[in-house]
Amino acid sequence: MMSLRLRLSLTLGAAFILIWALAAAWMLSDLRNQMMFSLDQRLVASARMVAGLLEQLPELPNKGEGTHFSAQQLNVPGGMACQVSSLRGEILARSHSTPEQKLEAEKLGFHDQMIDGARWRSFTLARDNLRITTADRQVEREALNMSVLLAASVPVGVALLGCLWLFWLGIGQGLAPLNRIRDALMRRSADSLEPLQIDPMPSELRPLVETQNQLFQRIAKTLERERRLTGDAAHELRSPLTAIKTHLQVARMTEGTARDQSLARAEEGADRMHRTLEQLLLLARVEGSLSFDDGVQCNAEQVARLAIQDAASGARQRIRLQLNEPVATAPVEMPSVLAIAALRNLLDNALRHTPADAPVELTLETVGSRVRFQVRDHGPGIAQEDLQHLTQRFWRNGQSTGCGLGLAIVQAIVQRCGCALLFDSRPDGLRVELTLPLHAV
Repeated sequence: MMSLRLRLSLTLGAAFILIWALAAAWMLSDLRNQMMFSLDQRLVASARMVAGLLEQLPELPNKGEGTHFSAQQLNVPGGMACQVSSLRGEILARSHSTPEQKLEAEKLGFHDQMIDGARWRSFTLARDNLRITTADRQVEREALNMSVLLAASVPVGVALLGCLWLFWLGIGQGLAPLNRIRDALMRRSADSLEPLQIDPMPSELRPLVETQNQLFQRIAKTLERERRLTGDAAHELRSPLTAIKTHLQVARMTEGTARDQSLARAEEGADRMHRTLEQLLLLARVEGSLSFDDGVQCNAEQVARLAIQDAASGARQRIRLQLNEPVATAPVEMPSVLAIAALRNLLDNALRHTPADAPVELTLETVGSRVRFQVRDHGPGIAQEDLQHLTQRFWRNGQSTGCGLGLAIVQAIVQRCGCALLFDSRPDGLRVELTLPLHAV
């Protein structure tokens, strides 16, 4: 494929040559016209000069045709013919350079004629009873014109070639920053994601470097998420797998009640591993760039009821939903899957830390263009210094039995969808407020 430098050179060079060619053609055409006009004026000046000279001479001797004067006598420039004739057409005098065939003098002014097989350009001037005709060969006029045009064209051609060479060098110099970017990328190792630092950099290429650095940042974040997912999965799944294996080995070696208990505990371990895997995959999807938009829209009340329905089985009847009027019917401005998942994780966390005989309260109210969910449990609460750790992955206090991913997923959804999350720990339990945006009506 053609290089950018060569393509730019050809494009700009072709345009430059075209403009210079048109300008040179215009200039040379005007120069030719001026040259021909000057040669015509020389004929006129020579004819008038001869007429003035004849007025100073005594009467021409009547020698008929064949009377000759030298070019020096008539002051005619070299290469030019001169003829003096009467009104009746008799040639009274002519210069020695005049062709054997007489010049046509019937028409006054300029006239092109063929004499002895050659083209001549003549000018005839009437003065008293005489006609003075001056002429020169067209071939000599064209030769003089070509020599002048050639002398004018050589500097133009040299200047054009010089400009094309400067074009090539200038384009190469202008593309040097691109070469520096290429060299900097080639020197980097395969796993290097540090931002490019190239100075100086033209303002036109600075957005390209900034976009490249932003791409490096996104790739680094993606790789970091993959490493974290791999590390988290390896860390969190090791214990359930070991427990399942141990209980199955015990079940294989025992009978009766002990065997049934080992199988039940193995099943509990499998359920825990399944929940952990689901939470890990959901967290990876939320932190990544995958789309959750399935075209389904839910309003705030629908989100609340679906989250209650998806909450921990066997405990959802402990959740009390309270709607503070008025409740907006506009759908939430985010994927309904994420809104339901965030609220469900808050409810699961509240159910896990609330005594079995105590309820979990879910309050729903509209605040301007946003909807606020408040989840309140009746557990022991949490120390103020531990509130900042609630949304960290796999962080648990001593009383938690979960995997430590539920609130981390809620925090990731909040950051992705422009929501708000607030924790308020009191002696009678933890209150969590989740605020979601609503579609404009």
